Amino acid sequence: MQTFFLIFLGLITGILGGMFGIGGGSIMIPALVIFLGMTQHQAQGTSLAVMLLPVFVLSVLRYHQAGNVNFKVAFLIAIGFAVGALLGANAIQGISDANMKKMFGIFLMIMGIKVAFF
Repeated sequence: MQTFFLIFLGLITGILGGMFGIGGGSIMIPALVIFLGMTQHQAQGTSLAVMLLPVFVLSVLRYHQAGNVNFKVAFLIAIGFAVGALLGANAIQGISDANMKKMFGIFLMIMGIKVAFF
């Protein structure tokens, strides 16, 4: 069940990343902390590992040295993330800029409320 959840998390993160250009910090990290019970450091390290090449190589290595990266979790999320990013990028193309701004703003408000109060 956890394998399915991790791939699903990657898929959802990829879709929203493809649609809004967001992902690790606003979706994946809170999900890893809330649903998998990771520490904030572990969630951040694992999220960086999902997007490892080439941008985050040095950051991931540092988190790994401190014992804060779960590569198995990162790999499984990356599978869904890759597919989801393509689906999200394709799905959002027909939506107007004005509606995209509204959708993005609503999403950020929801995430802000969740972070602030839960």
